[in-house]
Amino acid sequence: MSFESFSSASLLAAFIVYNLAFLVFVLSILGKRWSRRDPSAHTRRWGWFAFLLAAAGFVCHLLFFFTRWYGSGHIPTSNMYEFMTFLAMMIMFAFIIVYLIYRIPVIGVFALPVAVIIIAYASVFPSEAQPLIPALQSYWLKIHVTTAAAGEAFFAVGFAGGLMHLLRTVEYKSDSRKAKREQQGVEFTLFVIVMIIAFVASTFLFHASGYEARFSTQITQTDKAGNEQTVDQTTDYVLPPIVKPHGSTIVSMKPFLGIDKPLFEAPAWMNGVNAGRKLNTVIWSVILGLVLYAVLRLVARRRLGEAIQPILNGMDPEDLDEISYRAIAIGYPVFTLGALIFAMIWASEAWGRFWGWDPKEVWALITWLFYAAYLHLRLSRGWQGKPSSWMSVIGFLVVMFTLIGVNLVIAGLHSYAGV
Repeated sequence: MSFESFSSASLLAAFIVYNLAFLVFVLSILGKRWSRRDPSAHTRRWGWFAFLLAAAGFVCHLLFFFTRWYGSGHIPTSNMYEFMTFLAMMIMFAFIIVYLIYRIPVIGVFALPVAVIIIAYASVFPSEAQPLIPALQSYWLKIHVTTAAAGEAFFAVGFAGGLMHLLRTVEYKSDSRKAKREQQGVEFTLFVIVMIIAFVASTFLFHASGYEARFSTQITQTDKAGNEQTVDQTTDYVLPPIVKPHGSTIVSMKPFLGIDKPLFEAPAWMNGVNAGRKLNTVIWSVILGLVLYAVLRLVARRRLGEAIQPILNGMDPEDLDEISYRAIAIGYPVFTLGALIFAMIWASEAWGRFWGWDPKEVWALITWLFYAAYLHLRLSRGWQGKPSSWMSVIGFLVVMFTLIGVNLVIAGLHSYAGV
């Protein structure tokens, strides 16, 4: 078996074991209701078993990382597939640390799905190891990407703790204006998560089924001598094209649900051959998110937050709030080093400037400023409980937009990471 095959098998094994660990974590929480002896002992016993499964999955993930590194000759963080799998690995690393400190099984119920979703999202990108482009041939790449991902991983655990705290403390039986705002806020957060899940699942399934559509667009380019020439540039779709690139023609398109041509054309003001594809992806994400959310609501027969809340009964809200704060407090200095300081050093070496207002740079700065405000308000003004939890949830949504949304909506120098 080649290193590439062994590496891919290791990641698949990690993905499967993470899912098993998640299911056992759920059983450890729900099973205490059926335990006739000591419910807390049941939770601890099955919680440790689930943790050992998660640790075994993390070992498989490490095998994937190091064998891919050995096989490619460079650290596997140079494209979107590699970075997202590395981010998922760091989330599991952060989860393991936090779990060993607090030993609360319910953390796994909320943290493991984040890692699983990210791995599934990574699988839709090309997985072939490729030589590094000149801008990435620097040891600062290793330092910048690994530390930035480590910081974001702790933010993910902080998000899980904050969301758990909100689900635990929101009063669903109250009809007060404040309670209704909190209920709507939690429900909107859960809808965003469902929309991300729908986007990842649909992209994964269409990619696995081999669906594709290709469009050709004529663009005008200027060569080094200043001469203009018209060239054909192709755009490949993984999701069925509801929207095609502006001014494009169909090269090939598989019919879907009887539809054999796009329904709309991207507006002229959306520049770039990838603009139509990005708009198409956003539309699919919203549509499928609404469908999946509606199905879940029909199954639960109530709001999702209200359906999830009983799982957290018996949890100390202060512990959940503390978990969220500690995770963010650990992740913030690491993110500061990786996403700002080391990133600027690498940018200076690769592009000759420390800062260039690239979209990914701007959103990394926004993320850093947001968590700086979080820590400032938490420490200086005593923002604890719900205000702190809301900020931890909103902060990670900003992180996810930086990782996914910027690539879907905005183009920049970081587009090499896989748009």
